[in-house]
Amino acid sequence: MNWKTPHEGGGFWTFHLDTFWVSLILGFLFVGIFASVARNAKVAAPGRFQLFIELIVEMVDQHVKEVFHGKSKMIAPLALTVFCWIVLMNSMDFLPVDFLPKIAQLIGANVFGMDPHHVYLRVVPTADINLTFAMSLSVTILIIVFSISAKGVGGYTKELFTAPFGPALAPANFLLQMVELLSKPLSLALRLLGNMFAGELVFMLIAMLPWYVQWAAGAPWAIFHILIVILQAYIFMMLTIVYLSLAVEDH
Repeated sequence: MNWKTPHEGGGFWTFHLDTFWVSLILGFLFVGIFASVARNAKVAAPGRFQLFIELIVEMVDQHVKEVFHGKSKMIAPLALTVFCWIVLMNSMDFLPVDFLPKIAQLIGANVFGMDPHHVYLRVVPTADINLTFAMSLSVTILIIVFSISAKGVGGYTKELFTAPFGPALAPANFLLQMVELLSKPLSLALRLLGNMFAGELVFMLIAMLPWYVQWAAGAPWAIFHILIVILQAYIFMMLTIVYLSLAVEDH
């Protein structure tokens, strides 16, 4: 259950405050860490943490050079932000499932006089469909912007109605183009959401087991989950680069 704004009836427009604040704090944490490393970078004797950050930057930059064939100074910073931000948000799954929610309940009960049973806090932003769809829709908007920037409004419109079968089948071309465009945010959002929601659910199930079983079941799953956390961030980053690369190329 998410921490929501007071909104009569709830529904689609209900704002998830926990998702917003946790993702925002982690975003500022990412910016602060990388800015600090950049300011204090040493060429002669770099520290281990600086080398680790440089390794991430070089990895992302290398993938951008291999996949993106256009010219844009935005792609590498965007890919780096997507990868690191999603890794941080996914990593919230490694905290004990009831640690931060219990603190929120104590604060709500003792400071604001709220019923602790009505205080909710979900600390894994990527397990919330609102966030994953927001990120994927942002990528979709960038796809359209990059397409228009590379081909012009006329060129992009022509492509929508002429590719892949030519102008004689314009309605079919447009339908296929819309299906392709809409499938991209769906694939990005649902893949990330499904993996992180399932991982969060498994941790919750483990937490319900007796304490002497939690360690035996939790430790192997946590180790395996490290791979999922990094892999899902990597896939989202790579698909973003691929989609933007396709947007600037002619069919």
